[in-house]
Amino acid sequence: MSIRLHNTLTRQKEEFTPIDPGNVRMYVCGPTVYDYAHIGNARPAIVFDVLYRLLRHTYGAEHVTYVRNITDIDDKINARAAEIAASKGVSVEEARVEVTNRTAKQYLDDVAALGCLLPNHTPRATEYVEGMIQMCEALIASGHAYAAEGHVLYDVSSKPDYGKLSRRSLDEMMAGARVEVAPYKKNPMDFVLWKPSDEGVPGWESPWGRGRPGWHIECSVMGGALLGKTFDIHGGGVDLMFPHHENEIAQSEGCHHGAPLAQVWMHNGFLQVEGEKMSKSLGNFITIRELLDTDKFAGQPWPGDALRLAMLSTHYRQPIDWTANALSVAAHTLHQFQNIGEMVLGLGNDADIAAYVANAGLAPSAALMEALSDDLNTPAAIARLHELANTLRAGIDTVQTATQLLTDCIFLGIDPYRFEAVGRARFDEAWIGEQIAARTAARKAKNFAESDRIRDELLSKGIVLKDGPQGTTWEVKR
Repeated sequence: MSIRLHNTLTRQKEEFTPIDPGNVRMYVCGPTVYDYAHIGNARPAIVFDVLYRLLRHTYGAEHVTYVRNITDIDDKINARAAEIAASKGVSVEEARVEVTNRTAKQYLDDVAALGCLLPNHTPRATEYVEGMIQMCEALIASGHAYAAEGHVLYDVSSKPDYGKLSRRSLDEMMAGARVEVAPYKKNPMDFVLWKPSDEGVPGWESPWGRGRPGWHIECSVMGGALLGKTFDIHGGGVDLMFPHHENEIAQSEGCHHGAPLAQVWMHNGFLQVEGEKMSKSLGNFITIRELLDTDKFAGQPWPGDALRLAMLSTHYRQPIDWTANALSVAAHTLHQFQNIGEMVLGLGNDADIAAYVANAGLAPSAALMEALSDDLNTPAAIARLHELANTLRAGIDTVQTATQLLTDCIFLGIDPYRFEAVGRARFDEAWIGEQIAARTAARKAKNFAESDRIRDELLSKGIVLKDGPQGTTWEVKR
């Protein structure tokens, strides 16, 4: 089955033909690590994880290379590092290393909780500074860049097709961008490849003095170093199309004599929260960690798989409205799928579904693969899951269908049981057992006020009690 992908560069859905089927390569822009990642950052992580899974299934895991970078040198990072350095009495560079290491780990933990596989490579920008200096030198030598007052700038007038990704003229780009006007620029649209670092700001020695790379050149160099001059797919959020991806194309093509940076460009749509643009000023700025751990958004923590399911319920190229109701629906769906596994297959709360699916040996269903191969049509893929669940409710081919349902879930990176295992691990099971025993004793003594108090206290901590013929059990509140 062929894969069809929408190419932003051509504005068309095209059959995907890798440059080398034995070496399929994809680069996705990752986070700038100075604070917790917000829910908007989760969308490209999840979307391109699904594509990664599809490519691995189609071409073989050993023939696919996925790179998602980490930006660990940036003005926002430097500003945060300066605050930490002042409070701790350390250098800004020491603080930069501390904050980027900590935040990068937070990001990786968060997206893992969303069911994302680890890419083959997660390069950090600071590991490739020498390559960035070399690209600057090559662009100067080819007439695409120039040095001025410790800066190196890309000369956009040197590239007649600059703007071909976003399909905007220089005048349109000028009108829609925040352009830094500086006396050392030949053209206001010329963008920074290298800039000087003052004393106390992290920097590296270069032919133009001590400085640091501009943001755009980082991805060009990391992608080229790990995937080659031209690779198959470059992905990211639609907000990166201009100027970031446009500038990546200009730099890389200028350095590599016109060779395209990527064959296919893919962009996921914007995310808003409850119908409004997400912003700190509106109080609706939500991090992945807050959704996983706290009650800021809707009064309870959410399973990472519910976040993933809710995210995939909208096609990746469409805008998505992130709502508490959508999360509730997704969490309820997960619970239904878990109940199917328990009732039809006899699986317990601590079931390892990935192992169960692997032992069953079923392939993802043809309907699921057809949906995903059509430009990652995840809403159609999720509809397939519901079709299988409805078949089970009708009592048709139960064991085979239930196993297929779980197989398709796992292929999408959704594990209906994962939150049960992860969620329960957050609690002191011995203490909960003591509370259940105390409640049982209170009920036998007809002290219902005490029984209700214990139940309500546990519920306030996210623990739901279930009374049955075999006694009282508990689960994490969904």
